[in-house]
Parts: sequence; C-alpha cells; structure tokens
Amino acid sequence: MTKALITWGGWDGHEPDKVAAIFDTMLRDAGVDTVVTNSLDCFDDGDQLKTYDLIVPVWTMSDLSREAATNVSEAVAHGTGIAGCHGGMCDAFRGSPLWQFITGANWVAHPGGDGVKHRVTITSDDPLVAGIDDFDVETEQYYLHVDPANNVLATSCTDVVTWYHSPNGAVEMPVAWTRAWGLGRVYYNSLGHQANVIAGGPAHEMLRRGLLWAAQSKAAAAGQDITQFHSPGNHW
Repeated sequence: MTKALITWGGWDGHEPDKVAAIFDTMLRDAGVDTVVTNSLDCFDDGDQLKTYDLIVPVWTMSDLSREAATNVSEAVAHGTGIAGCHGGMCDAFRGSPLWQFITGANWVAHPGGDGVKHRVTITSDDPLVAGIDDFDVETEQYYLHVDPANNVLATSCTDVVTWYHSPNGAVEMPVAWTRAWGLGRVYYNSLGHQANVIAGGPAHEMLRRGLLWAAQSKAAAAGQDITQFHSPGNHW
C-alpha cells in the first residue's frame, strides 16, 4: 500500500491542522495509508523517511536542523515524493537553503496582504491540470524566488497590486509546478493561505492530483540508479 507522511505545525495563521486534515482526506480517499504528526521529530530518522512514498509538509516559519533537511533530501532523492502548498512548504524553513533547493522556491512577499483578487492561469497541457480552466481567487498572492528549472503548471500576474516591486514591471509569477530532486517527484502549489482556499474547487483538485502524482514517485523511479546524481562535492 502507498504510504504518506503528513507533518504539520508552525505558524497558526495558516491553519496547519486544518490543511493537514484536507490533505489526509485527499490521500485516504485515494487509498493511501497516512501517518499524521504535529512534530518535526519524524525527520530525524533518515531510514524511516525512505520507507514513505510521500512526504507532505505543512509548516510555516519554522526551524529545521541541517541533519533533518539532509534526511529529507536523501529520502526524496532516493524516490520518496514530496508535495505541499503555500507557506506550509515554500515558507517552511527560511534558514535552510537545502530545503529551498528541494522545493524549488522560497517565499519573499505577498503584496497587498490577504484578500487580493487575482486570476490563476493554467499554462500547461500537463495531465495535472488537464480540464481545469483559468480561475479567480481572493487570497494572498505569493511572490516567490523561483528555481527556473521548475516545470510550471499555472501562473498569476503580479500587476494586481501596486507596491515597491511595481517599477520592475508585471511578472507572470508561478503558482504551481513540478520538479525532480534526484529520483523523487516534487509538487508545489502556492494557494492555501487558509484551509478554505483549498477546501474545494479547482485549487483543491490541482492539489489532489499533485499529491497523488508525487506519491507515485517510487514506482516511476523503479530501476533507476541514484548514484548517477550524487556529487560528493555537495556539502550542506
């Protein structure tokens, strides 16, 4: 049976317990066995992490040790998928460059704060967004520093709010993407400031597909050799 680890905590404003419950239901409804914890101790055992098919972090503005970040990196690199949303994944551990490299971005701002109406534009024909039309949301619009290697699935335009970044011109900011970390699959969606944003509708469906896609990472990587990626010169 496919097995997922959901770990939640950090800043209460992102309702991590409620978001974790949504992810838990998504996965269990698809037949995935889930383990849910509100502690980061689960990242301390690197061998145990490798037994999971999927890691779902729901943490914001928290601290992660270098050793724990390395354990997650090695698990994902060996084929465990990782998927999540909003600050729970890309504003989880600001002090960990390795975490930011794994996930493909780091939050830097949300101009206009909460309640900003903006359009999410589907920019790919990937099956993860097939049949989902462009849609409007009224929530935080994340401004991220993004890895150009990401496979972007959806974007939003940054001209919705005039702020200090505005003289740089409008930018198509990635909202959702996939990427690889070694043999592992990585999925991220910037929506999800609070649980109601992803409780239903297209945002919910995008995340459901993304989590299940990442959970199939090991199956997709079967037969591949991790040593082709390892570089002994990388020290974190």
